[in-house]
Amino acid sequence: MSDGRFFEDFALGEEIRHPTPRSLTDGDVALYQALYGGRHVLNSSQPLAVAHGLADRPLDDWLVFHIVFGKTVPDISRHAIANLGYAEGVFHQPVYAGDTLSARSTVIGLRANRNGKSGIVMVRSCGENQRGETVLDYVRWVMVRKRDENSPDPEPHMPDLADAVASHQLSPPHGDFSNWDCQASGSTRVFDDYHIGDKISHCPQASGGTTLEEAEHMMATRLYQNTAQVHFDALAQSQTPFGKRLIYGGHIMSHARAMSFNGLENAIGVAALNGGTHAAPAFAGDTIYGWSEIIDKAEMDGRVDIGALRVRHVMQKNAALPDDRQKLGATQGEGEDGAATVILQLDCWLWMPR
Repeated sequence: MSDGRFFEDFALGEEIRHPTPRSLTDGDVALYQALYGGRHVLNSSQPLAVAHGLADRPLDDWLVFHIVFGKTVPDISRHAIANLGYAEGVFHQPVYAGDTLSARSTVIGLRANRNGKSGIVMVRSCGENQRGETVLDYVRWVMVRKRDENSPDPEPHMPDLADAVASHQLSPPHGDFSNWDCQASGSTRVFDDYHIGDKISHCPQASGGTTLEEAEHMMATRLYQNTAQVHFDALAQSQTPFGKRLIYGGHIMSHARAMSFNGLENAIGVAALNGGTHAAPAFAGDTIYGWSEIIDKAEMDGRVDIGALRVRHVMQKNAALPDDRQKLGATQGEGEDGAATVILQLDCWLWMPR
């Protein structure tokens, strides 16, 4: 459906193959770098990546996620009111410049809302490379408008989801990360240097936050071929309670990854997306800040070169982080002026050399 699906157009168990396959190039990598300025060394240095057994420098995992996600938007969420959450996401294979990605989704949950105007659609989406190998799969659920409020509602069915991807379900990273070059990465902090409960500010006073620009978020959304009109149509959005275009939530996710270099310098990649919530909208002109908390650790059977850290990334807007890192998270939610501070909470497993 070229105009996108409304709630009543979905059927439980239906598989949707999304157009169009996308071949990624070094140009996509350069543009992504220009948008976010990430400094993680494995995504930056081709010689280092090859030295550790990879075919090339891998694309940033969130760039891969956004490309796959963008493929699903015309079919799943073009008429979305809100993207509500993510779960059970696993990154399976590295993606390199020259790879071609395609996407498909299976409808695994449907539930009409009581207002009769919309419903919740839950899908499991899968991204594959040109060899048919799964590079990424994840679950997301989205609130979608009805075309006809009088259309009959489906029998409600929403599957139970895991609180987190179990560590034994992670796909071990390609390569051998023994003899990791901490000088090249910029930090000596590795797996054993992090402890459950650690809180890490990614925006020390010396560097502060990042102010979101209209042109950058529009360019990013086009890069991912995301067609959701809430990000593009300023005239239509002027008639909504927000009064302006919303920034794609994935734009904030990529800023979180780039900011996390300050404190998680050796995190070589994202292993899994356990859960994510866009807690409040973000708009051009907002200034964002990020911090993380270590909520679990896992050693990997058969791997002595690497471990997994479970990290909760938090992004907030228009309120600088406190100097005392133990106070991080103490002011989440609504500020005195009613403006929501926290805009993103992202629960991930990260790969970390040992």
